[in-house]
Amino acid sequence: MSSTRKTALIAGALFVITFLTSIPAALLLYTPVLDHANYIIGAGADTRVALGAFLEVLLIVANVGSAVVLFPVLKRQNEPLALGYVTARIIESTFIAIGIVSLLAVVTLRKDVGGTGGAGTLVAVGRSLVAIHDWTFLLGPGWIVGVGNGVILGYLMYRSGLVPRGMAMLGLIGGPLIIISGTAVLFDVIQPGSAAQVIATIPEFIWELSLGIYLMVKGFKPSPILSGTTGDAGAGERSPALAAADR
Repeated sequence: MSSTRKTALIAGALFVITFLTSIPAALLLYTPVLDHANYIIGAGADTRVALGAFLEVLLIVANVGSAVVLFPVLKRQNEPLALGYVTARIIESTFIAIGIVSLLAVVTLRKDVGGTGGAGTLVAVGRSLVAIHDWTFLLGPGWIVGVGNGVILGYLMYRSGLVPRGMAMLGLIGGPLIIISGTAVLFDVIQPGSAAQVIATIPEFIWELSLGIYLMVKGFKPSPILSGTTGDAGAGERSPALAAADR
């Protein structure tokens, strides 16, 4: 297996892992603390929340890992944008980490003072921490991801031809839609989780999932930029494929 095939396989696996970790946490494991205002003074479902937090830690690793693994290849197309992609993934993961900490803080407060503290005060504190999680979700996976995985990665994949250009167009379409819908939620034009926001996420969802599966199954398509990653060209000369790509 060539080095570029290994790179594609690892990157694709990491993209798939982001789905396997983020979806259960958001839709199943966090629901008790997110949907029940009195969670902090109730019996709680701390194990579920802790498992969701663990999955999201793995999500952060997969997010950053996918960008780092792709960087040596993508920088052959446009190094500043490739670095921008890595940066966007780190910023997105930072928002996710803040959201994790806020929900774990709810669990800690429920254990330590849930039975003895003032119910009204604790409920207000708990909902404040949940609100922090909700905003970090909007600004990270609900906004920054449109810039990083959508616009930047979509553009780099489209220009390089490393994946089918029709697939890469999904990123170029889905990224702006994510940004627009996230901005609309920010300014109360639409509600979080509304049908409009869900519909706006579909192209980005399909783009990221199809990219992960494609890279795992097919690897990169033949592209001039791959010649520069396999050591075919000498240190002081450019490969014929790269030279042809510049014409």
